[in-house]
Amino acid sequence: MNGPMFTGIVTDIGEVVRVEKRGDTRFTIATAYAPESIAVGASISCSGCCLTAIEMGRLPDGRGTFVIEASAETLSKTTLRNWKTGTRINLERSLKMGDELGGHIVSGHVDGLGEIISIEPEGDSKRFRFKAPDDIARFIAQKGSVTLDGTSLTVNEVDGNVFGVNMIPHTQAVTTWGHARVGDAVNIEIDMLARYVARLAEFGKS
Repeated sequence: MNGPMFTGIVTDIGEVVRVEKRGDTRFTIATAYAPESIAVGASISCSGCCLTAIEMGRLPDGRGTFVIEASAETLSKTTLRNWKTGTRINLERSLKMGDELGGHIVSGHVDGLGEIISIEPEGDSKRFRFKAPDDIARFIAQKGSVTLDGTSLTVNEVDGNVFGVNMIPHTQAVTTWGHARVGDAVNIEIDMLARYVARLAEFGKS
């Protein structure tokens, strides 16, 4: 596979601390990652969208920062269009050779935007239900994997273009899902294997 890879295991919750609209839109993101450990050009998954760190720094409170730029195309197809100062985002650094693959293989390319349509308690966990765009809903299967806002999750139920996911307390605590609300838009990346299986099935019919 070409390009950076991720696992969908969130390793920090970042915060947008500055938004600058120039030719492209620049976002400065505060993080627990040490800025000196981030190379210029490094790929970081920001709520499921693979973006390139172009500048690093530190805030007066000691937090590290990195800057990314997003084109109008990226803004139009992802939740980045809704980001503002104070927005919290799920972060994951790209895999290095030898790293453990804890979730599933994720590219950081958003396939479409979904919407949270319900959140219901289920024991200590919460059951989230999402509505997916029709063109990608066919790739989402019960017990399969899906990446939502950069988080690798298992699909528990599917009904047409609506699917459900169970969020355990740990996931809610270490990601932005603990503060998610009904009506929120989410970045969806479908499982690569599901995409390839569907493509093979189509090829077999031709």
